[in-house]
This record gives sequence, C-alpha cells and structure tokens, in this order.
Amino acid sequence: MSIEIKAPTFPESVADGTVATWHKKPGEAVKRDELIVDIETDKVVLEVVAPADGSIAEIIKGEGETVLSNEVIARFVEGAAAGVPVAGTPAAQVSATAAAPAASADKLVNPAARKMAEENNVNTASVSGSGKDGRVTKEDVANHLKSAPAASAPAAAPAPVAAIEAVGDRVEKRVPMTRLRKRIAERLLEASNTTAMLTTFNEVNMGPVMALRAKYKDQFEKTHNGSRLGFMSFFVKAAAEALRRFPSVNASIDNNDVVYHGYQDIGVAVSTDKGLVVPVLRNAENMSLATIENTIRDFGLRARDGKLGIEEMSGGTFTITNGGVFGSLLSTPILNLPQSAILGMHKIQERPMAVNGKVEILPMMYLALSYDHRLLDGKEAVQFLVTIKDLLEDPARILLEI
Repeated sequence: MSIEIKAPTFPESVADGTVATWHKKPGEAVKRDELIVDIETDKVVLEVVAPADGSIAEIIKGEGETVLSNEVIARFVEGAAAGVPVAGTPAAQVSATAAAPAASADKLVNPAARKMAEENNVNTASVSGSGKDGRVTKEDVANHLKSAPAASAPAAAPAPVAAIEAVGDRVEKRVPMTRLRKRIAERLLEASNTTAMLTTFNEVNMGPVMALRAKYKDQFEKTHNGSRLGFMSFFVKAAAEALRRFPSVNASIDNNDVVYHGYQDIGVAVSTDKGLVVPVLRNAENMSLATIENTIRDFGLRARDGKLGIEEMSGGTFTITNGGVFGSLLSTPILNLPQSAILGMHKIQERPMAVNGKVEILPMMYLALSYDHRLLDGKEAVQFLVTIKDLLEDPARILLEI
C-alpha cells in the first residue's frame, strides 16, 4: 500500500520550510513512528515520522529544497522490507540495505540511538538497552562506545575533506546558513533598524538571593519533587512584579497604536546548537518558583533536542536573556520584536563595594535593560530596572508584593 508523506501543517506565521535531513534512504526498512526527515522552518525544526512499518519508495523533495505546508515530500510503501526493490529505488541502494545486519532491525532502538550507531558503525544488536521493553537509547550507544573505544575506532568513518583548501594550512569551509540562523539575523537587524533602542544599566547585590537559595535549596528540592532552586525563577518573579507596576514596559507598538497587555508572558532566551530560541512562560505572574524552574528546565531540554513547538515560542510581552552562564560580564541585549524591552542578566562577580562607609566584598551582577525609546521614556525604564534591583536585594518583597 502506497502512502504519501507530507510536510507538517505550518502555522500562519510560517510561510514555508526547508528539507534539512533525510534520515532514511529509499528501500531502507523503517519502523512505525521512526524519524525519517527533518523540516527546518525559520522558527523551529519539525520532525516527520513514518506512518507505519515499511520503507520509502521515492523521495520527491531532496535536502535543501523548499516545501510548503502539507506538500507531498515522499512516497511510502507500507509493509515493504529492507532489501526488497521498490519503485524508484536504485539497485545500489537496495544491495547496500540488504547487507545491513538483520539483528539491528529486530531490536527496539530509539531514532537518535540508531543514528548515533550508524555514524559510529555500531551494531545495535550488541548494545544493551536500558529503556522500556529493552529499548536501546542514545545513552546506551554512548556508553557502549566509551566501554569499547578500541573496537569502534578502526571502523570510524573517514574524516571529511575541507570544502576549500588553499596553500599551506589556510583552510576555508563554506556552508549555507540555516533558515533559523537567517531568521534570527533578519529579526535582529530589523530591531536595530526600526526601533529607537537604548540601554540603561544598574547593578544588583546577589547576596540576599544566594543566601536564601543556600538556606532552602535542599528543602525546596525535596518538597517540589526534585525541582532545583535557581536564580532565573527569582528574576522572572521580580520582572513580573515590575511589569505589573510599569505596564508600558509590558506593552508593544502596532502601527500607530500602543497595545497594553493585561498579562505577563515572559520569554526566556535559550541557546541551542542551531541558534537562540525564546520559549515563553505564559502568565508568569501566576507561576510559583517551582513551576518556573520546572518549565525552564523542560524548555532547555526540549530546545536541545529540537522538540520545542512553534506555539511555545510565539508571542511574549517581555524577554529575559542570561549571558552570565557563558561568562559575560556586561552586554547590551537587542529587542525581541514587537516587545518594547528586554532584560539582560550577567555573570555574578565579587567586587569591593562601599556599604555604610565601609568597603565590603559582595557578589554583584550587572543588569542591562534595552528598551524602545519611542514607547518608553528614560524615567520609566530606569525606575523599572531599579524596581527589579530592589526586589532581588530584598527577596521577601517579591512574596509580599511591596
């Protein structure tokens, strides 16, 4: 039975996508729900899985080609086994598929684990599975490689040849920019060219938050089923309270109108191998510290694996970005349009500070607030940033909303 494989349904904000990677070749055996192709849009990478056990009969859209929403990208044959010729399958591909070890296909293997095994020429039949029903996971393959480096090393694939090689060791490599990276570049350039962007700075003593965290982190983790108490949840709660007091910072410009939002949807920038993404905490003002920590952790894990949905990164009324995790001491973040402001966190650095006429060594962090001067005056922006500083230096005020 022949089945059409179609691109996913794109949201209205996404016009088209690009075929990023075909994980299966025509004629290669595929299990139901196994990953067969990645479709990259300007916001997220979408995965297309096999509709049933079978094999790909024909690839209509190759890697790098543009696809529209629900466009047919391949034809699938249900029930076809590896090594059996199907329409559009070259003989060389069929013979190569037939030579694959049969034991690997019989064992339950996660798509990510199968891909890692193929890249390292590992027979999954020899890997012990720790997943459900003995399923082999990516971690199982990684542990297998660590335990048998000598055996896997000779079978490693040959090193790729540089795209362009000049005289001596001056090597250049040219690769096409991904759609996500191009979209990030377009939005950053748009923010720089279409807004009157200005940045104001302040510094906050992180000692009180650090002391509170050190005192209650074990009890917090035990009470909230393993949730770890980090710094980001304090910043989100402080930002939500400050946004409530200064609604203009939570607003946006739409043509000649100013849109004031009666909710605080706070985006948290997450770095991935493919670029920066900003999943959104909906109604952050109603979230507890534990809920914020759990949600951000979930965002980070799924962003790393490319599992975030487009709807989770759409919208947002305010953004927080933390360059401090990479060691940044000071920076000027760029607005995330159509938002009117973005808060930049930085590295906590011990510095000598004057306290009541005495010099004390305190854990200080620089804060940066970039804002659209068309909507916000300097007075509002500075008062907003000072409010966040005051709330963090006396965390009890966050709970008391004073």
